Amino acid sequence: MKINKITNLFSLENKNIVITGAAGMLGRQHAEAIAAVGGLPILVDINLKGLIKLKNKINKQYKINSIIYKLDITKEKQIKKCSRFLIKKIKHIDGLINNAANNPSMKKSDKNNKTRLENFPLRKWNDDLLTSLTGSFLCAKYFGYEIFKNKQGGAILNISSDLGLIAPDQRLYYNRNKKAQHQNVKPVSYSVSKFGIVGLTKYLSTYWPKKVRCNVLCPGGIKTDQNKRLIKEIINRIPLGRMAQPDDYQAAVVFLLSDASKYLNGAVIPMDGGRTAW
Repeated sequence: MKINKITNLFSLENKNIVITGAAGMLGRQHAEAIAAVGGLPILVDINLKGLIKLKNKINKQYKINSIIYKLDITKEKQIKKCSRFLIKKIKHIDGLINNAANNPSMKKSDKNNKTRLENFPLRKWNDDLLTSLTGSFLCAKYFGYEIFKNKQGGAILNISSDLGLIAPDQRLYYNRNKKAQHQNVKPVSYSVSKFGIVGLTKYLSTYWPKKVRCNVLCPGGIKTDQNKRLIKEIINRIPLGRMAQPDDYQAAVVFLLSDASKYLNGAVIPMDGGRTAW
């Protein structure tokens, strides 16, 4: 009986969870995790083709009817319209994962050195903060408010980064064949937006405290097709000795949205193999 009671705490049965950036790598993992524990993933993204592909996959695998909605989270009117559509269709929203963000690739060298602070375009700064930070605020404004109006309340999970806790180590991108002023770096807008997500979480955690819990997950980098030197350099900075796999965060997502974490609010949770412990 005790085991069943604890297990049931992790269930998201009859819970409708909005996932922004659902067609992206982590968004797809979040959607599968929610579906696996009985929840209904509401998949929103600007990439309609990716949404359709994901919907077909998880609907077939988990025998559900997930919902997709093409949405630009930088457009307030679109979010408002989406929120009204969802309430009319499914009656209530129980959770939100603010996952959508701009993540600049460091694979290729920037010949014009536009990643560097002294050359970083204001247009790019505005675009990155609009998507990664303002978009999360707008989704909380509308979807979060619907969670608040839900009789049972619910949870918001914001996705930041280990770089929302520490500065990027620019030595990772060092190229000995370039002069200092030409070295590629992780752009300033990425760090600022990820730190901002932590601040937004703290604010939201005390705004509707009796109805809506809000926590933030700070994942480390996922191993994909980065070059071998970069992977080696990153691993040297991680106590567990490896980068993350795409599915490493699924259990944490379920925990943070479910009643298993019903007394957790305003928490900043690094899940980075221990990188930020050093």
